[in-house]
Amino acid sequence: MSEAAQIDLTPSAAKRVAAIAAKQGKPAILRLAVEGGGCAGFQYRFGLADTVEADDISAQRDGVTLVVDAVSLDLVQGCAVDYVESLGGAAFRVENPNAASGCGCGSSFSI
Repeated sequence: MSEAAQIDLTPSAAKRVAAIAAKQGKPAILRLAVEGGGCAGFQYRFGLADTVEADDISAQRDGVTLVVDAVSLDLVQGCAVDYVESLGGAAFRVENPNAASGCGCGSSFSI
């Protein structure tokens, strides 16, 4: 499987990351990490990164890079990061085929 097929970034998410990065004067690199916790067992953590680390898996779209560390990749392989706006607010959302269940807010999951 190629790196690009392991994780993906939607055009909507890429556009939002580019806007945030430009406003903060940082590179357009979004890091997705998975941590223990949240109401369903694991939770997603997003943040802008300054660089792509040697063991990161990355995907690019429209000049924006999504990176995931090798440990987190096991839990999010095949995922797509999207940016959605709704009446409940706007947020990055992970479409994760590995998640057996998730929580109502979409920020945590179990496998």
